[in-house]
Amino acid sequence: MRVAKRAIATTLVAVAVFVLGASGAFRILRPDDPRGVAAPEALAAPIAMTGSLEQTIADLQTHLAAQPDDAHALATLGLAYSQEAMHTADPSYYPKAEEALQRSLAIEPSDNVDAIVGMGVVANARHDFADGVRLGKEAAAINPDAAHILGVIGDGQLELGHYRAAFATFDRMVQMRPDIASYARVSYARELRGDVSGALRAMREALRAAGTPDDASWVTYQIGELYFRTGRIAPALHAYRRSVALMPTFVPPHAGLAKIAWARGDLDRAIHGYRWVVARYPLPEHVIALGDLYTVAGRDAQAANEYALARVEADLFRASGVNVDVEQAVFQADHGDPSTALADARAGWSARKSIGAADALAWALYRDGRYASAARHARYALHLGTRDATYLFHAGMIALHLHRRGDARNDLARALAINPHFSILGSRVAARALRALDRTTSWRP
Repeated sequence: MRVAKRAIATTLVAVAVFVLGASGAFRILRPDDPRGVAAPEALAAPIAMTGSLEQTIADLQTHLAAQPDDAHALATLGLAYSQEAMHTADPSYYPKAEEALQRSLAIEPSDNVDAIVGMGVVANARHDFADGVRLGKEAAAINPDAAHILGVIGDGQLELGHYRAAFATFDRMVQMRPDIASYARVSYARELRGDVSGALRAMREALRAAGTPDDASWVTYQIGELYFRTGRIAPALHAYRRSVALMPTFVPPHAGLAKIAWARGDLDRAIHGYRWVVARYPLPEHVIALGDLYTVAGRDAQAANEYALARVEADLFRASGVNVDVEQAVFQADHGDPSTALADARAGWSARKSIGAADALAWALYRDGRYASAARHARYALHLGTRDATYLFHAGMIALHLHRRGDARNDLARALAINPHFSILGSRVAARALRALDRTTSWRP
């Protein structure tokens, strides 16, 4: 999910500066380090195919072969593995990261802040947010003046649904260290509360704090995402193009350009763009988007292949200890089995009471025909005032099946007003349902 992905990526940049900077490794990692705050689903991490991160890992492995008891090098290696997991969308690096960090702690169990923070990063990356908060607080007790540790804590609090605590943590973080990582969190907190203008102001502050073209590319991409999520296609296109110009090997803005092509009705260009993205950075969200484009194009066999790949990827994430219940609930509700979607959604909700988990449960309940329960969770998903077109679409469809035509019309109209291109498949359904309501005719999905 977008939230979780943003949280994990922003944590890594802040921690990388602190842990790797002292060793000199950060200079090598710089072109590749992820920045951003999940989810659904997340700000995405910069993916620059330069090979420098792989070289850093190789150098650390060589060093540790000669000095296997270097606790700091092991902590650094653990963080590098976490970065590589995001760099490649390969979750098998998370167990490697955990092993390196645990070895570091075994060698130096007292006051080993680097390893504790690294374990918190891995916990958040695996969506074990309760453990992420616990480990962050343990590290903060040792070093209360380190702003990057607050990122680990706040990201976990956010995904657990502890919004007041998370927002306070982010405010403290930006006061302690006003940099890209802290401004990105403040931006997302404002977006969650419906303050899109404030979110854009915070990201512009982040852009002013950018020290390299890599930094500027990442921030500019986030600005493009904010524009796109609020239906502002022209400024989104400008931001994505600027991000690519600053860092051509950064993959996410290329996905943004493919989204723009779809929004403008150029289906062939959108498919070509997403195929390019998936070949380089096969995040499930990109794979699913490509499948949806094939569905719209009537290329059902190719769509089925992409959806099958997304299911395989989910299995790989779970095998590496990543909890993808919430993400899979939404995918299964849209493309799979309603009972499986509901089981995943309930498991996700039991682990984290975020608005994203509430929306996933609402949508799974809707698909399973449990409309009254779905409506309660859909309203919780919107209780912060978040201007999220997908959440409003889900709420509107649920209201429609409860015969609350006024609520349905309001939610669907708001969703399309915020962003008429919020979903490759859902936008068409929302528009069709709203037209039926406006004609006072019966709705048939």
